[in-house]
Amino acid sequence: MSAELHYESLDGIARRLKARELSAVEATRTILDRIDRLDGQLKSYARVTPERALSNAAERDADSAAGVSRGPLHGVPIAVKDLCNTAGIVTAAGMSIYARHVPDKDATVVTRLKAAGAVILGKLQMTEGAYGVHHPTIVPPVNPWNAAYWTGVSSSGSGVATAAGLCFASLGSDTGGSIRFPSTMNGLTGLKPTWGRVSRAGVFPLAESLDHVGPMCRSALDAALVLGVIAGADPDDPTAVQRPVSDYAAAAGSGVKGKRLGVPTNLVGMDSDAQRALDGARTVLRDAGAIPVEVTLPELDEAALKWLSLCGVEAALAHEATFPSRRAEYGAEFAGLIDLGRSLSALDLARLQLLRARVAGEIERTLSGIDLLLMPVMGVAAPSLAAMKAAGRSPETVAARLRYTAPLDMSGHPTLTLPGGMTGDGVPVGFQIVGHAFDEAGILAAGHAYQRATDWHLERPPL
Repeated sequence: MSAELHYESLDGIARRLKARELSAVEATRTILDRIDRLDGQLKSYARVTPERALSNAAERDADSAAGVSRGPLHGVPIAVKDLCNTAGIVTAAGMSIYARHVPDKDATVVTRLKAAGAVILGKLQMTEGAYGVHHPTIVPPVNPWNAAYWTGVSSSGSGVATAAGLCFASLGSDTGGSIRFPSTMNGLTGLKPTWGRVSRAGVFPLAESLDHVGPMCRSALDAALVLGVIAGADPDDPTAVQRPVSDYAAAAGSGVKGKRLGVPTNLVGMDSDAQRALDGARTVLRDAGAIPVEVTLPELDEAALKWLSLCGVEAALAHEATFPSRRAEYGAEFAGLIDLGRSLSALDLARLQLLRARVAGEIERTLSGIDLLLMPVMGVAAPSLAAMKAAGRSPETVAARLRYTAPLDMSGHPTLTLPGGMTGDGVPVGFQIVGHAFDEAGILAAGHAYQRATDWHLERPPL
């Protein structure tokens, strides 16, 4: 068995399992052993379920012996963010209040992963309620590339575990950037699908009209495979759209020839590493056949700042049963967000909704003459923990970090984050490709084309 089995692509491990070159039990035990060795240091898992995982892997091996395949993820060990309900397993959403919450039903995305044959290893650590800071009782996950750097949030455990070879793929969620931040900081390919493309049934909400559930993987092809499993209409979630699910993996090879690639000319707050990754992506995609087109982005700073209020209102609704009645069990940062939401008037909310509609319309207008839009994830490519502490968490500081992410949650457009470089301190640098609503196939094809021409996604942390 390869010493680097833990870094095999999801696509590769699935093919090896299908060919019976490897058993699901072998693959699962390999990853569980690696979790035992490394996760005491990395803190990426909220809880691991080894007995259940090995039992499910044995069932998948029995299926294989009988000539039965459950689907494209048959026997593949993956993990899910700890806001996805898992029947019989604690789902705490990063909160002390829910430390003993054991759902009796899986989230729809978990049901679909299992139906496709995936082996669930456990639940991945996250920030409190999926907002920006971990609960004071939780030791935050550690960036496997450099412990002095941020992991990205809120899907911090998903980013760390997938990068470190502690699962072959994971699920995250994105309300203001929570798939994209940990994907860029950990060198991953993270997909924020169009709002409504993936069911949120059984996923603990931060702000329901902003929440997106999506895959965090080591390649665009892997993300395409996972999206094909979890996407689609759901009777338990009326906001999951009634659209057919494409074969995203099959379409990933369609490339970008002739696609009009929007390249913004008015980016602000960019450091040299973030700009270099963006420039490199433009060149690679142009050489692959895309047609660069200069575009002007709408003003995004106000939207990023007002995102805080909009998120706060919906978070207050999500936590109405426990806040403020159990306020003492909340961390100060998350409690402050909910307080903000509860302080707003109906007129304030109406203004927020009008702003959101305007921003969504402006983004849609920007996309109208192009097929794809190239964007940074953050202006500062890879913030250190020391720099973030020094900057503090004022609304303006948080909004500056959210400038290129939160408006796309407000508009609901799909984005694919890709690794596109490294800093001098050996920390990955990412960028994102934005697509038209429900054109996940287009951005995944662009990502796959980029990764066929580059090897940033093949870099691994020095563990």
